[in-house]
Amino acid sequence: MRVGLIADTHDRLPAVAELVRQMQAAGVGMVLHAGDYCAPFALRAFEDAHLSLAGVFGKNDGDRQGLISRAQAAFGAELFESPHSFEMGGHRVLLVHDIGDVSKRSIASHEIVVHGHTHQQEMKTRGDTLIVNPGEGCGWLYGTPSAAILDLDSRNVEFLTLTGPEWKT
Repeated sequence: MRVGLIADTHDRLPAVAELVRQMQAAGVGMVLHAGDYCAPFALRAFEDAHLSLAGVFGKNDGDRQGLISRAQAAFGAELFESPHSFEMGGHRVLLVHDIGDVSKRSIASHEIVVHGHTHQQEMKTRGDTLIVNPGEGCGWLYGTPSAAILDLDSRNVEFLTLTGPEWKT
């Protein structure tokens, strides 16, 4: 099962729409969002693509009720407080905005941890746990909108980045 990973989209609709398009082209049917959508309209790309979405709130999500309402009404997405632990494809997954908000024990009790907040792409293992930060979907801080695709069974991670002058901040 291939799952899209994205975080820190911060209302940059064109970048998010292009990353979602690339995820769909790669066979992704569901996206995990590690927070900082910002406003409810930031969900538009997922809604337009009819992609399943599960996510957590970040530190810059001001209108949480608006995000929940739009996500549920428009396309049945689920948004949770961070951190959120769940089973997916037989794997125990932890979705969290700021990984600093969870204990090492909590991280170790999951096979896969997806986080955001730092805006930097990262993949590492800690024991048997795969930890992935897909980077910044917005590209505001580092100039390159990014996301990732995770194959749950192989635990292979493919990073996506948008290049070209139109994505430079």
